[in-house]
Amino acid sequence: MTESTQSSKKSSDSPKMSGAQAISEAEQKRLQKCFIAGEQKISGNVDYAIQMFAQCVLGDPSNAIYLQSFLAALKKKFGKKKAGGFSALFSAGARGGLKKLAANKQWLQLISKGVEILKTSPLNEGTLLAIANACEELGFHETHPVYLRAALDVAPSDPEVNLACAEYAEVRGEFDQAIACWRRISNIKSMAEEAERMITKLQVDKTVAKGRGLDGRQPPSQATVKQSEKEDGASVSESESAVSQQSQLESLRKQLKENPANINVAIELSSLLEKQESLEAAEAVLQQTLSASGNDLKIREHLEDRQIRWGRQKVLIAEKLLKADDTPKHRKTLETVREAQLRQETEVFRARSDRYPENLTWRFELAKRLKDAGNYDAAIKEFQVALKDERREGSVRRELGECFQKTRQYQLAFQSYQQAVDTLTDRQSDLQKRALYRAGVLAMGLKDTDSAQKYLSSLAAIDFSYRDVADRLDKLKSIGDNIIGEND
Repeated sequence: MTESTQSSKKSSDSPKMSGAQAISEAEQKRLQKCFIAGEQKISGNVDYAIQMFAQCVLGDPSNAIYLQSFLAALKKKFGKKKAGGFSALFSAGARGGLKKLAANKQWLQLISKGVEILKTSPLNEGTLLAIANACEELGFHETHPVYLRAALDVAPSDPEVNLACAEYAEVRGEFDQAIACWRRISNIKSMAEEAERMITKLQVDKTVAKGRGLDGRQPPSQATVKQSEKEDGASVSESESAVSQQSQLESLRKQLKENPANINVAIELSSLLEKQESLEAAEAVLQQTLSASGNDLKIREHLEDRQIRWGRQKVLIAEKLLKADDTPKHRKTLETVREAQLRQETEVFRARSDRYPENLTWRFELAKRLKDAGNYDAAIKEFQVALKDERREGSVRRELGECFQKTRQYQLAFQSYQQAVDTLTDRQSDLQKRALYRAGVLAMGLKDTDSAQKYLSSLAAIDFSYRDVADRLDKLKSIGDNIIGEND
């Protein structure tokens, strides 16, 4: 695929966001074949796997799964040893080209060139950081942090890397990670004062995000704290618990080091790390085990479930920050994490639909994400498949109606709403009321006053306060009175 094709328009099955890829169905299938070929050869022919994963990354540079597999294959080949000799000289010269591409805002070309550098010099924080910046500029919200984490792994003390990672973590409400970045560079004399100021600020933001100070709630008073600690043994118990958990972490880390593909240990360790350290540490363990296990399906789906939950947590944090302090920065943060969450969930449910084509739950979930992303044609196809699940028929038909209405297929939309009304029961009252409302409002738009009266009256009989149904019925009555007056 050429770069001009990649950047020409948004993908038909990706959320509407800046930089989303225009990838045809045929190209998606080709990339998936490359990905599967890479997975199959990762243990026996790592060079071939790297070539396959590189094609995937270049074909869809917004896909985090492709990128993670590419980086894992590079790590398997090179370990922690940086390239030397001719390769080092080559990559040093090539990095100058990256700066020129960045200056000219040729972001896709930069990613392409950067990936070629990584194939021979993967432990190069400058290249990783340059590609991360290109992904940010293009709106590739899933691959941007993957490159940042890779750069941090390579150069954990580098000021430029830590500043980029701290900024990324802060705007997404990942305060512990941002604080850790600032602490790593706080011993640099020229940055010590700013680091101290930012650590203090982030600690305050973290407190706000946890709920303190929101909605009039205040931190507990000292008297309340003392009352809750009725005995001195409480604090002793907490201390003993912390020691026990630390011992457990060390034991699990040792076990995983001895057998990096031990899935059960990895899952247990990641759960503890999520509570005791950070989401980033938990995810890193799962990613490493995924690679070591040869992309075992159990660990992959566990990681997918965690990533969905973490994405939703980030949205909640961003919402709290915006509520506490409504600023353009916080509004942008919320928009960004919502886009990232939607894209993540879309990719997960697409993959599961491919793995389990008979499981209509995944098709339904995928269809809803495609609809939320504004990809109505793709959503309609998936909803029509999901119709085979009779348990969801009413809900699916209502969703189809909304998709048809968005694509201006008004008669199909009205028909879908009618079918939804006929199928939904009183036990699905919220969905039922929404279907009645949609049918009535669309009928008004189509000048079908009899149908509008029928559906809106049915809705009013259930819930007269629903949205503006009372006003709409008054308007219909006025129309009817005018017609009667004309016929008198």
